Amino acid sequence: MSDAQDLPQIYLISPAEFDLSTYPALLAACLDSTDVGCVRLALGTKDETRIAKAADALREVTHARDVALVIDSHLMMVERLGLDGVHLTDGARSVKKVRKDLGDDAIVGSYCTNSRHDGMTAGELGADYVSFGPVGVTPLGDGRQADLELFEWWSMMIEVPVVAEGALNADLIRALTPHTDFFGIGDEIWGQDDPAKALADLCRAMQG
Repeated sequence: MSDAQDLPQIYLISPAEFDLSTYPALLAACLDSTDVGCVRLALGTKDETRIAKAADALREVTHARDVALVIDSHLMMVERLGLDGVHLTDGARSVKKVRKDLGDDAIVGSYCTNSRHDGMTAGELGADYVSFGPVGVTPLGDGRQADLELFEWWSMMIEVPVVAEGALNADLIRALTPHTDFFGIGDEIWGQDDPAKALADLCRAMQG
């Protein structure tokens, strides 16, 4: 896969918490240095005002660079905040309703852990992409892991774009590059001194 157009795209995931005075600039530096297909606002807070302020700040950064911005779970805030879509975390359960509510133009993504069935169902119900993870070993979550075989199977059998995310490293990226459409990268870079450089280092792993 030497041709860049055949390589997976980068799907950036925000930290669960960040400082609005500094994070937008860090995100901008990443978008200016690496080609990014989409950004997900994934705040852990349920504070509506906090989410809205963060969405406004990130939308200014992403839309100025023609990069889509989706929000984690909060579909009711998509249209009000001028976002491009929503990332659902309940497998295929909400896809049909959300697609109807947001219309055909909105991005609707579905996180399906490591379930082929949920992934296929989400795609059939109108999801624009399906996300599987975590692909790496992590003490977080319930212990389920999306392995290489899942992505190999999906890439051969299913046309719906797939995202590989969660505890990624250079070795996993090298192994998964032929079998995924996007790499969902977030915590892997935001804790580094220079997130833009950390992102570029991971992207180089796609070259083999």
